[in-house]
Amino acid sequence: MPHDTDQKPIGKPEETRLFVFLLVFLFPILSVAIVAGYGFIVWFSQLLFFGPPGPPS
Repeated sequence: MPHDTDQKPIGKPEETRLFVFLLVFLFPILSVAIVAGYGFIVWFSQLLFFGPPGPPS
């Protein structure tokens, strides 16, 4: 069973488009999702297990 391993190399325009996509869309969406997920985990754990934070000592 022969496999076609001759892949077309990525050109500069495709590389630039990928960089812009990562910079403009993926990284901001990913960072917002990570911060929101962490906030949700903290909120949910306080709701169920630990309660609100106490007064400062």
